[in-house]
Amino acid sequence: MACFPEFTQPCLDSKTHVIMKGQNVSLICSNQNKSLRITYDLFRNGQHLGHKEGEPLFYSLSITEAHELGPYKCKAQVLNCTKYSHPFNFTFFDPVTTPMLNINIIQMKTDLYITLHCISFSGSLPINYTFFEKNTTVSPVISKNVREPAEFNLTRNNTGEVEEYKCKAENMPNHAKYSQPFPIPLTGGDSCPFCLWLLPLGLLLVLIVIILTLAFWILPKHKAKKAMKDKVPRDCGNTPMEVGIYANIHKNQADKESAPGLEPRSCVSTAQDETGHSEEIHYTIPVFQEVKPKDYEACNDGKTVHVYSELAI
Repeated sequence: MACFPEFTQPCLDSKTHVIMKGQNVSLICSNQNKSLRITYDLFRNGQHLGHKEGEPLFYSLSITEAHELGPYKCKAQVLNCTKYSHPFNFTFFDPVTTPMLNINIIQMKTDLYITLHCISFSGSLPINYTFFEKNTTVSPVISKNVREPAEFNLTRNNTGEVEEYKCKAENMPNHAKYSQPFPIPLTGGDSCPFCLWLLPLGLLLVLIVIILTLAFWILPKHKAKKAMKDKVPRDCGNTPMEVGIYANIHKNQADKESAPGLEPRSCVSTAQDETGHSEEIHYTIPVFQEVKPKDYEACNDGKTVHVYSELAI
């Protein structure tokens, strides 16, 4: 059976295609012909959702899951004549997050060249960006269909005042976020824009030079002293050097003759450092001679007695 010529394809539509999770939406299925008694049925992925006879079908629902986005279809039927609408799909909308503002500055003697960059790292595309100086708009709306920063260039005179910049990111009406304000001090034409960067760098280089100079000056001396200490012999002949002998010596001792065979012995050691210079170190061995008991001298009323011996060097 042929359909009525005035019976056209139904239309399935909603007030919005882009929604947020959990948002309530309404679908309407209708036909341009108002004289025919039309029966409407709504389906989603083959699942029957609603039915209406004689008037357009309105269907309300809340969409929280991805499979609820569609596709939706509407069937219109008059007697045995049936026609279907085009499929309809919703799209989830993610609001933008707070954008990040980055500023690059080139400061000349009289002018300041400023490049502003603004980006929101999440949110449904496209995103519209706008730049502000204090609370005044300084740029047109810059729309981005890809996740990349919006850029805007401007030139300002060095007036010595502080200018404040910020940007706005928006992907739907009433869903806008602003960046944190970014102050820029304009220090005037006689300023040095790079001095604050060069001063710490210069101090760091001076410190490095001082450290290297001390290292190259102290380290060889330390190594040379250590080498000389390691090369010095620990004894001379068979007599140990590190022997401590204590005696009280009387400078006017009567007997100044040394005992035979007790002549002092000496030796000479030569140590050489890493630079090739040699140094002689002289050692002597003291010889002590026992004195007769008569050569005593009493001190402090006889309370303390000292024995003196001659030291021959």
